[in-house]
Order: sequence, then structure tokens, then C-alpha cells
Amino acid sequence: MTTDREHPSPDRDLDGDLDRDLDRDLDIVLLGATGFTGALTAAYLAEHAPEGLRWGLAGRNQERLEQVRAGLGPAYADLPLLHADVSDPASLAAVAARTRVVATTVGPYLQHGEAVVRACADAGTDYVDLTGEPEFVDRMFVAHHATAERTGARLVHAAGFDSVPHDLGVLHLVRELERSGPVTEPLTVRGVVRSNAAASGGTLHSALGQFARARPMAEAAKARRRAEQRPGDRSSRSVQGRPGRDAELGYWLVPLPTIDPVIIARSGRALPAYGPEFRYSHFAGTKTLRYAVGGAAVVGAIAAAAQLRPLREAIGRRLPQGDGPSERRREKSYFTVDLVGETGGRRIHTRVSGGDPGYTETSKMLAETALSLALDDNPPTAGQVTTAQAVGDRLLERLQRAGIRFERIS
Repeated sequence: MTTDREHPSPDRDLDGDLDRDLDRDLDIVLLGATGFTGALTAAYLAEHAPEGLRWGLAGRNQERLEQVRAGLGPAYADLPLLHADVSDPASLAAVAARTRVVATTVGPYLQHGEAVVRACADAGTDYVDLTGEPEFVDRMFVAHHATAERTGARLVHAAGFDSVPHDLGVLHLVRELERSGPVTEPLTVRGVVRSNAAASGGTLHSALGQFARARPMAEAAKARRRAEQRPGDRSSRSVQGRPGRDAELGYWLVPLPTIDPVIIARSGRALPAYGPEFRYSHFAGTKTLRYAVGGAAVVGAIAAAAQLRPLREAIGRRLPQGDGPSERRREKSYFTVDLVGETGGRRIHTRVSGGDPGYTETSKMLAETALSLALDDNPPTAGQVTTAQAVGDRLLERLQRAGIRFERIS
């Protein structure tokens, strides 16, 4: 369901100036800038934000915010710093009332995220985060989607490596298919992810929380299904793929239990361009069977260990939240997402690729999503929406200009 927004996104006029909402003195506020990924996002905005963008940093520690601001250089000496504490709803309401978009890196979101979502939904302020936690996303839909629809807020979750390359990768594949005609028959797509990147502390802690909360996750998903309206004339869902060798891509495939296929299926339900019947399967790809088996074993071991609190906490201490790899390590990291789609006798292979996914590219994706929400002429949507649904085509353009490749292979 879409509605006209009470606060429509500004666009550039013919002279390149930004139209403004008179009731908001900032375009974007970044919450969590004192963390590792948040600091990278702040640096990206400082380097790439258009002239005249009104943005600021928010957090609970003024001294640490000042340190981050100082690191951005003399040009940002007067960058606004706002007090925001996820345990203080009044501070979050004050921030949401001042800005068009709140981008937050403060996770795990199941613990720290709802107060920010509530403040944005109540204020009609766009919200964007990096969560990969399905339970959090489902609970936020049940609790705040209706309010956001009413106020015009767009609540966009999973705007980092979870799940932008996959979600927009499928959108790009559909757009490539449309070059030879619309999708009018069932469309099946499989996505295969490969990377050499170091693990993200935030992602690890989120995963540990999810593995430990299988029953609450299932209950949240059930509650969402009861509350969610779905199109009656079309279907879209994720399908659990089977492990095995993909002869076309040359990889061994292991089903990947992330939030990405759920997000993609929601985009498929929201966007008629995906056709009358859309199915998506999600995998990790390895060149050898040994690595495929080893990867599956590691995931299984972590999932089992997460059921016991002492083991879960011990694993979490190995990679604390807020820490990340060195710049040199990130410069050597890469990711690829190969997507193979089939519909009505047509077959297409596309690929998304970029650098370090967990930090460098994730901060880029979050920043560009926030910029698109604040500045671009996007479709009129409100409530909890995916990146493909809210900013898909404009964000595709932005990310390609920013160096992430979306290409057709065959």
C-alpha cells in the first residue's frame, strides 16, 4: 500500500538548488557516528554530500561526537551535534522533529532500535538502518507501519550489505529483462554471494542474537503475516534452495540464512514489474566442495553455540561491536552477487560487485540511501518499505556513480 507523503522528498530545481521543508532545519541526521561503521558513514557524507546539504551527527556522548566531527576536517567545524540517547525517547523525538531523515548504525537493533523507529514514525521522518535482524523488522512492521503510513514516514531497514546489493541486484535484473519486454510469466531468481571480507562485529552479534531466538523470530513473523496486506493477484516469496553444484556459475552452493531473501520477496510483492509469480533463492558460493562443507559446518556450530549464553558471550567477545578491520585489510576485500533469472524462455545472468562489503561499501550504501530519501524524486511511498520499493531506481544510479557495479553478464 502506498500513500502520498505529507513531507514529499525535495528535488533539485533547474538551478540545482535544493527545495526545502520549512519545518525541518536538517536534511539528514546520522545516529551512531561514534561507532566504527558510523564514523565511516560520516566520513563518506563529508566527502560526497552535495553542497548545501544540511546534516548533523547525533549520539549520547558529546565529547566523542566532537572527536568524530574534528576528524572530518576544518570545513565541518560547525557541523551540528545533537543529543540522542536510545534510552531517552524525548531526545529521539527532538531529533526526529528537526530532520527529514534519520540514519542509524546503533545496533543490535532488537535491543536499541525500536525507540528510534517510533520517534521517526510519529514525526513523519524517514528512517534508515543497517539491520539484518528479521525479528526486529517484523516487530517494527506490526508496531509502527500503520503510524508511518499515516504520517508519511518511510521506514527503510537493511540498507547496508544486508540487503542492498541483493535487493537492488534483483531490481537491476528485472530492469534488464524489461529491455526485451515486461515480465508476464513466473520469474525465478537465484542469488549467489561470494566475498573474502573480514566478519563484521555488528553482523556477528546480530546473528548470535537471531540464532538464540528462533521461537521469538517465528512468532514475530507469524504476527506480521496476520497484519500484512498482500496483493491478491500476484505472489512473491523466498524459496529454500538446495545445496549442490551450480554448473552455470561453477560454484558449490550453500543456502544462506540471512534476511536478504525475505527483503527481496517483499520487494517482489510491492513491485508489479517482478511479474505475476516471483521466487527467489539465496546462496553462498564457493569454488571447492571442501570450503562449502566447512562454511556450512561453521554456521551450524555458531548456531548451536548461540543456544548457550556463556558460549554466545564468548564468541561475541572475539569480535566486539564497534571494532572493524584496518583500512589496509578493507582495501583488499571484495564481494560479488551473481543473479540468474529465468522467465518465459528468457534467461539472464547479472552481477553486483564492489569492495569491502561489511564496512566500506555498507557505509556507502547507508549514506547513499539516506541521500536518496532526502534529495531524490522517488515514488510516493510510506510505512515500512524496502530499498527497491522506496528508492530503487534512484539508488541504483547513485551506487553506480559511487563505484558499485551492476552489470549484465549474459
